[in-house]
Amino acid sequence: MTLIDEARKKNIAPFVNLAEKEKIEPERLMRLVANGRAVIPCNVVNKDRDRNLSAIGEELSIKVNANIGTSTMASDLAGEVEKAKMAEDAGAHAVMDLSTAGDLSKIRKVILGELSIPLGTVPIYEAFVDTSVGDVDEDVFFRVLDGHLKDGVDFVTIHAGVTTSTIEYVDERTLGIVSRGGSLTARWMVEHGLENPYYEHFDYVLERLREYDVTLSLGDGLRPGCISDASDAAELHEQMVLGHLVKRARAQGVQVMVEGPGHVPLNRIGCSVRNMKQLSDGAPIYLLGPLPTDVGAGYDHIVSAIGASVAGMYGADFICMCTAAEHLALPDKSDIREAVYITRIAAHIADITRREDAIEWDNEIATARAGLSWGEQISLAIDPVRAA
Repeated sequence: MTLIDEARKKNIAPFVNLAEKEKIEPERLMRLVANGRAVIPCNVVNKDRDRNLSAIGEELSIKVNANIGTSTMASDLAGEVEKAKMAEDAGAHAVMDLSTAGDLSKIRKVILGELSIPLGTVPIYEAFVDTSVGDVDEDVFFRVLDGHLKDGVDFVTIHAGVTTSTIEYVDERTLGIVSRGGSLTARWMVEHGLENPYYEHFDYVLERLREYDVTLSLGDGLRPGCISDASDAAELHEQMVLGHLVKRARAQGVQVMVEGPGHVPLNRIGCSVRNMKQLSDGAPIYLLGPLPTDVGAGYDHIVSAIGASVAGMYGADFICMCTAAEHLALPDKSDIREAVYITRIAAHIADITRREDAIEWDNEIATARAGLSWGEQISLAIDPVRAA
């Protein structure tokens, strides 16, 4: 029985502890999960482990995700584990393993063993490790998905919105498809002359996810990679497809959230988030940033945080951190630490606008400042180490 099933049967037990952490009534959290307005990423494989899970969605505090992972340029498992642990220590609520090199099953199993917070992955990456697009058959899409579910990941990004109809609009763009998962999927579709297997056989994807009660993150495979591509036809068509897929996932008892655009001008962020919420009937929204300018290379962790605060104010629920190395290089562990704290600050700024209790933290620090209690002020800071 999935968490949605438990919520719809009004079994309140699975929601009591998380509701206390979120400072809402357990019945309210239960209803949010039942209606698909909130998700709790988990996997039945991990049911006997002591885990620090989070609820993501409407009326809840904004959560922060950190990306790590090996690549063909740097395949150091120990280093990625260190980054993941650094992210958790800095207060990230989840980590995504975006590894594209090495033994990917071993990598995610090791990372899972080191973390108490949820782990997400992108199964399609594994389908093309050391394999050309032409040599991958349709069955591989589902074999890699099963491997991730069996290994215990808590949420998976599936680019089911990249379809033969949505990719028709990509040629009009400046940067085309910047999502790795979206690009791999589109290339496979064009080379094989077939529909996206994850879209065509979406019911089977849901069947596999339901068995493990893993949360589906509907990937924004056609997200804009620059300001000039923001809110274009490709993005909007994909979002409409994702909205329909949300309804299908909920009907099958699968928890689902929707990923959103990467680059959006500041004055369009509110409209973008609200449109996503409306199209997906209030599903939790998961954003990278967004970045409201393209000129911040080396400072994209700050650019992203600015966009994240605005997005959170308008309803974004889950923010993926962006490091200073974004668009330039692979981040090191210090980049990860700094990005998590900056994104947590952005999330808190937005939380103040949507939750009455969020300002209590600020009030405590203000009281300490008024009393010239420097030690207390430092201990209450989001990063006491940096404050000291």
